[in-house]
Amino acid sequence: MSKIPSISSDTMTLTRHVLAQQKLAKNATGDLTQLLTSIQTAVKVVSFAVRKAGITQLFGTAEKTNVQGEEVKKLDVLANDLFINMLKSSYTTCMMVSEENENIIEVEAEQSGKYIVCFDPLDGSSNIDCLASIGSIFGIYRKETDEAPSPSLGLQPGNKMVAAGYALYGSATVMVLTTGNGVDMFMLDPSIGEFILIESQMKIPLRGKIYSINEAYENKWEPAIKEYVKNKKDPSKGKPYGARYVGSMVADVHRTIKYGGIFMYPITTDAPKGKLRLQYECNPMAFIVTQAGGLATNGKIPILDVVPTSIHERSPIFLGSKEDVEEVQALINQHAN
Repeated sequence: MSKIPSISSDTMTLTRHVLAQQKLAKNATGDLTQLLTSIQTAVKVVSFAVRKAGITQLFGTAEKTNVQGEEVKKLDVLANDLFINMLKSSYTTCMMVSEENENIIEVEAEQSGKYIVCFDPLDGSSNIDCLASIGSIFGIYRKETDEAPSPSLGLQPGNKMVAAGYALYGSATVMVLTTGNGVDMFMLDPSIGEFILIESQMKIPLRGKIYSINEAYENKWEPAIKEYVKNKKDPSKGKPYGARYVGSMVADVHRTIKYGGIFMYPITTDAPKGKLRLQYECNPMAFIVTQAGGLATNGKIPILDVVPTSIHERSPIFLGSKEDVEEVQALINQHAN
């Protein structure tokens, strides 16, 4: 006879976890806790919408393109509106940067706070209609001056982030979060509508067995990247790595953190500055990976040290297990000399 699953009377929810961290922090005001609570509410609604997308006719396009020139899906629009509305109503943000908006999103003075949030409301949305994993990404910065909201306020390097996280809408919905004190993972329990801590202080393996890159662009890569991927397939250079690529950064990076290995999106001849966006894709993921013990670089310097020049700036990125990233960086340096 199977046992009846036990119900904990001391469940560590995401809100409880953040409140506990707030208690330990010096000079904490509770604003960051309030902000993270608003983000998790947005994530819960997006998760519900993703699960019901087919039934509620949210599949398909919204018949427009975003600032990136990408086709906008109906769920993109819904997720973006949810994040904007929840963040504004938190009374903790002064401005936002979204993948879906060409300009910054200012918060009215009466609702304004001290944080700046950069987010991709629905990463990997091209996978929506085929039911592959998608996600949301966010990075949080503190407003450093008293000046009015402007694009320049959002041009802070990733090493100034106070928190970052992502939600993955897969076989279950999880949120992975760091406030600069390690990385924790929470799973949404639909029966109680709360995110429950399932893994504390996540650590990425020192080396993995998987590389993740879009190999369709191989003929457009730099020689160092071609050599690196060729080496990962060559039995004479050790046990070959497996190739895994979903096409959703959240899904590919989440797998990389769990199993180790490397995620790469290098420059190509068609995209000499890279494709992924620095402020709301590369930086939050790099912050999470480094907090988990991994590395993240743009091929020249740690990506968290890059000072952005525009809110939608693109960048190449290599992140994952420490030894894997060091290996590809060594090849890049070798080819550069």
